[in-house]
Amino acid sequence: MHLVYPAVLAALLFCTGIYGVLARRNAILVLMSVELMLNAVNLNLVAFDVWLSRTAEEKLHSGQALTLFTIAIAAAEIGIGLAIVLAVYRGRGTSDIDKLRDTAEGHESDGPDSDGTDSNAAHGDDTEPPAAKKAEATA
Repeated sequence: MHLVYPAVLAALLFCTGIYGVLARRNAILVLMSVELMLNAVNLNLVAFDVWLSRTAEEKLHSGQALTLFTIAIAAAEIGIGLAIVLAVYRGRGTSDIDKLRDTAEGHESDGPDSDGTDSNAAHGDDTEPPAAKKAEATA
């Protein structure tokens, strides 16, 4: 078997994993995409190990040993990652990455500041916040 077939398959798996990391908003699906990328790396390690062992006639199989280490690290990563995602979901009620990023950066406050004054009044704006306008429009 040629080296091209597993290399192309690994490249497709890795690209699918990158797409999943960049396009998904659910934290669990992002972790699954990272696992897909790690499996693509494992496929490359084993394929190149087999190819190099035929050419160099060595019996060390270092690619397969590295694959076992990668699988162990991936198992630990997914265990810790799922524990973190479950803790965040229990605390905030969502696993949507964009919403978690907004709350971490402090963009969710439309109400008064921590000192009790209105943020729009402190900046000299007489306009109402969009949430207040929406509430008045529905009333």
